Parts: sequence; C-alpha cells; structure tokens
Amino acid sequence: MSVNLEDAKWYVLHTYSGYENMVKDNLEMVFTKNNMRDRLVEITIPMEDVVEEKNGKRKIVQRRMFPCYVLIKMVYDNSMWHMIVNTRGVTGFVGPQGRPIPLTEDEIKRMHLEKVVVDTNFNVGDRVNVTDGPLEGFVGEIESLDAVNGKCKVIVSMFGRQTPVDLELNQIELVEG
Repeated sequence: MSVNLEDAKWYVLHTYSGYENMVKDNLEMVFTKNNMRDRLVEITIPMEDVVEEKNGKRKIVQRRMFPCYVLIKMVYDNSMWHMIVNTRGVTGFVGPQGRPIPLTEDEIKRMHLEKVVVDTNFNVGDRVNVTDGPLEGFVGEIESLDAVNGKCKVIVSMFGRQTPVDLELNQIELVEG
C-alpha cells in the first residue's frame, strides 16, 4: 500500500510543558520503529524572534510560539492514534475528545507552516519594509539573500545600532522611492 504525501495534513499535539523537543524526537523514533516513516512529512515546534531586555541589554531570542504544542504533518489513519498518544510526553491530539482534526488552510497560513513561494524581485542592498512579525514597521537594507529557501538577512536600526535579522521573503516589501 503506497502512501500519497499530498494527502498529508497538519495536526496539533498537546504535550507536557517543556517536553516539546523530546516529543519531536520520540515521534520521529516511533514512526521509524513502526515502519511508518513514509507517512510522516514534518514535525515542527514553531518559534518566533522576541526582543528581550536583561540587565539593561536588549537582544533577540527565540521563543516557542505555542508552548506545550507540537505540530505534525502526516498522512493519518485511525490505526496511528494509539501509537502517537502513547508516545512519551504527548498528552493527546487537539480536537474533540482528543481526536485529531486537521488544521484549516487559513490556520496554516496564519501560522506560517507552509512555505509560500515568493517571487524574488529583491536584490542585496535594496531598502525594505518589514511587513510581518515582531519587527513589523522596521525599515532596513538587505544584506544577503537565500532565494531557494525564501529567506534573507536584513540590517535594521534597532536601539541605536545596526542589527542583522533573519526574515522570510514574504515578511518584507520594497520601500518605494
């Protein structure tokens, strides 16, 4: 029986606090051990950049967007439920009575789970406006581009100094003028 990965959907798992990385590793092992690796597309713990101030110094740190949750893209069937919910650290699926309900297209877009193909008409040195994320509204200059992965490094003026930040190409737009 072959599995069509185009049928894969995103599901949300609830975990114990602080167990997100362990759950990700354990799930990958469980799928491999049960010869179901072909059904698994991706397991992710969404992170975001947050500006933190400590002892008068500000720095950008990565923080979990949804503590206690792990997102998994897979081709699901009911035979997998016990295998997944009995994985160490998993408390269950997010859904009615702990039954999995796939995320909607709108939820997937808002959480930036799927890579959006961006037409890259950007060049190194272009002035850009950050349109999404914690640095929304900042203006900067593109220092480097990674069009294949849809990422770039932008230098923004933050707290009186030039700071490089990694952004997705769909988070920026060219500054007119």
